[in-house]
Amino acid sequence: MQATSAGIGERLRRIGLIDTPIAFTTAAGVHGSPLAEFVVLGLLYFSRDVPRLQRMQTARHWQRHANRELAGRRALVVGLGAVGQAIARQLAALGLEVWGVRRSADGPRPEGVARLLPISELRGALGEVDALVLACPLTPQTRHLIGAAELAALPPGALLVNVARGAVIDEPALIAALGSGRLAGAALDVFEEEPLPAESPLWSLPNVLISPHSASTVGAENRRIVDLFLANLERWLDGRPLLNRFEPARGY
Repeated sequence: MQATSAGIGERLRRIGLIDTPIAFTTAAGVHGSPLAEFVVLGLLYFSRDVPRLQRMQTARHWQRHANRELAGRRALVVGLGAVGQAIARQLAALGLEVWGVRRSADGPRPEGVARLLPISELRGALGEVDALVLACPLTPQTRHLIGAAELAALPPGALLVNVARGAVIDEPALIAALGSGRLAGAALDVFEEEPLPAESPLWSLPNVLISPHSASTVGAENRRIVDLFLANLERWLDGRPLLNRFEPARGY
């Protein structure tokens, strides 16, 4: 079975298929480019204070002001699969210093990553970055990976972008950090409960950019998934290893 998304572990657990002999393949890599573009959008949206520009335009108010630029700042990307690697390349091309976190720091650094850290060193690195980007799979190890302590470890004024899964962040802790102003902004494509309930405070926080889990949905998505399925079908018929085969033991 070919999935249409990269993160399918939780769904397979929920429907009771994770321990069956069915071979599942994910869509890892299909959504790397559009999700990287959303990360760039989110960081630019807050660093260049687009909400302020919109308010000034609505008021027809002309006032020159200083901006912050992304170049020269430091972003930490958690998860360096196909999506995380695409994000790292895009951010490095914009002049950011990119740090990356994955399960192990063994092996070569992906393109664009200046410093590679194991997940065990995540907490200690948070105080040294300007932006935190989440692109990891949701597994028992990454559920609520970012909680109150991790958010407090970020410098005041840091930015956060989540294109992983909503449950990677403790959402009440995130709301508190945004409401206090400690986090300057968050661009969120995923949430613990989807659709996001109308009563969620996230809707009305001025320093939140909400995307309805659509950052990866682009015109070329279906063609890319079909091409991946056809490639895997050929491999299945030929008895060759499958691309993106889901591994139940690791959850992705």
